[in-house]
Amino acid sequence: MARIVVIGGTGYAGGHIVAEAASRGHDVVSIARKAPQNPIDGVTYVQGDALDVAGLGDALDGADAVVSALSPRGDMSDRVLDALRGLSARLSGTTTRLGAVGGAMGSLSAAGGPRLYDLGVPEEYAHEAEVGIDSLELLEASEGLDWFFVHPPKEFGAWIPGERTGRYRDGGDVVVEDADGNSYISGADFAIAVVDEVEAGKHRRARFTVGY
Repeated sequence: MARIVVIGGTGYAGGHIVAEAASRGHDVVSIARKAPQNPIDGVTYVQGDALDVAGLGDALDGADAVVSALSPRGDMSDRVLDALRGLSARLSGTTTRLGAVGGAMGSLSAAGGPRLYDLGVPEEYAHEAEVGIDSLELLEASEGLDWFFVHPPKEFGAWIPGERTGRYRDGGDVVVEDADGNSYISGADFAIAVVDEVEAGKHRRARFTVGY
């Protein structure tokens, strides 16, 4: 059993990660600014601000993995990168892995590139894409930090939740698409990939993409 702390654990990605980790019997801590609408039995819920790492007290202590599932939207638009920077500083030099959920646009369109971002991003999604890219670069530049970074597929979010199938594909650094060019995964199956990574540790100081 691992101790897994999920930052943004009441959001879309974070909530699914919390649920999947708890279902496997892990010691799960969810940190978010708001209390959950539907708390899960056995999960410890902590209300706190990811920008105030010191204010989280001992919530991060002894964690096998801390997963940042923050999304750069709404009032978090300009806060995600600072939160990740603070977590990176706090966990560097420890045995705790730091995982981060990014965006699809930083993944490669094909082996060797270019990135999806380089092929053009609609203006309304540009900021979110840039935060994901900057987050990956922040982790890559870190020292003494065991990290992993997960790119979801192009279609991923509360507007297209889907169902748990128990399957996913790992595309390395290339966006995952099916034979028809669709790029999608349900929130529950995305969470399986994240918790699998926490358990198996296949991607050390590396990123990977997931999808069907």
